Amino acid sequence: MQDQVSIGKGRSARRVFGLDQVDIVPSRRTRSSHDVDTTWKIDAYRFDIPVMSHPSDAVVTPEFAIEFGKLGGLPVINAEGLWGRQADLEGALEKVRTAAGGDDPLGVPEPDFAAQAVLQELHSAPVDAGLLAERIAQVRDSGVTFGVRVSPQHARELAPALIKSGLDLLVIQGTLISAQHVYSDGEPLDLREFVGSLDAPVIAGGVVDYSTAMHLMRTGVAGVIVGAGTTTNTETLGIDVPMATAISDAAAARLDYLDETGGRYVHVIADSELQSSGDIAKSIACGADAVSLGAPLALAENSGGRGYFWPSVAAHPQLPRGEVDAVTGLFGSPSTDALPLEKLLFGPTDNPYGRENLVGGLKRSMAKCGYTDLKSFQKVPLVVR
Repeated sequence: MQDQVSIGKGRSARRVFGLDQVDIVPSRRTRSSHDVDTTWKIDAYRFDIPVMSHPSDAVVTPEFAIEFGKLGGLPVINAEGLWGRQADLEGALEKVRTAAGGDDPLGVPEPDFAAQAVLQELHSAPVDAGLLAERIAQVRDSGVTFGVRVSPQHARELAPALIKSGLDLLVIQGTLISAQHVYSDGEPLDLREFVGSLDAPVIAGGVVDYSTAMHLMRTGVAGVIVGAGTTTNTETLGIDVPMATAISDAAAARLDYLDETGGRYVHVIADSELQSSGDIAKSIACGADAVSLGAPLALAENSGGRGYFWPSVAAHPQLPRGEVDAVTGLFGSPSTDALPLEKLLFGPTDNPYGRENLVGGLKRSMAKCGYTDLKSFQKVPLVVR
C-alpha cells in the first residue's frame, strides 16, 4: 500500500525511501561466503559479478575497460565522451584532474567549476568516428564483453556504426529517459521501434518510477537502469526519487511485465550514488539484478579520474547535471590513494566501511542472511528506519 501524506491543502505526496533508510534483516540460517554465487546473466552474456561501470571517462579508459571485463564486470564506454573527441586521451583527462585540484585530491582547487569548464571545452570537439572505433577495437580485441553508451538524442545517428564496431550491448542512457523521445523539430525516437531494428541487446535508462520502467520494458530492452548516477538533478531540475523506492517500483514493473509477456524477464540495474558494498547489497535486496558504479571505481589506478569523478552528463554544454569532484570516503573526507582495481572489487582491505572489497562485502551480506544467489537475495526481509 502506498503511503500518501498531505503536504498542504489540496496537495499530497507519496512517502518514499532511500537506501540509507533501509536495512537488511538476517535470517536464522547463515552460510559461508565461499558458497555465494554472484554470477549475473543478461541476454546471452554472463558476468562473474553483478556490476557494470557508469559510462564516465572518469572511470572507463581502454585499460580500465579491459581489466574490469577480465575481472568479471561489464565495462560501459561513453561514445559521446572523450574517447572519440581527443586524440591524446590521457592528456585530456590530466587537464580535467589538474583543474579539479591536481593529482592530489587534497590539493587546493581552482575557482569553483574550473574543471567543469575544462570538461565542457574538451567536449566541444566533434566526435571522430575513426578514433572512437579504434579505441573500441582495442577493447573488443581483448576478448572482454563490453557495452557502449549513447544518449537518446544521438542514438539514431550513432548506434548503427557502434554495433558494426563489435559492441556486445548498447546502452541508451540519459539522466532520465522515456520510451519516446519527442522533438518539436524532428522525428521522435520511438524506442520500441528503434530497439526492434537493432542487432544488439539494449539496456536503457534512467528511470525512477514504475510507469516509465514498464514502458521501457515494453520496448524490448534487456535491462532498465534505475536512477541517473551521481547527478545534480535535484538542484538543477528538482527531480529525484530515493533509490530504495525507485528500485522497488522498477522491480514491481519487472514482475508485472513478466506476467504480461508470459515469461520475458527484464533486468533492473541500480545506478545512483552507490558508495559502498552495503549500498550494493541493499540495492539488490530492494530488487535490483545488478548495479552500476561510478565514483567508487574512479579510485582505480587505471581509471580516468584517479580519485576524481564526474558523471557522463557533467560536460553538457548548456546545463551540466554533475560535478567534477574528488571521490570522498566516509564523513566526506577525500580519498587520496589510487588503488588496484582488483583490490577495490575483491580485497583484501583494511577499510572497515565497505569502500573496498565491494564484491566481498556483498557476498558476506548474502551469506549472513543465508542466501547463495542474487535472485533469492531479492527476497531478503527489510526494515525501514
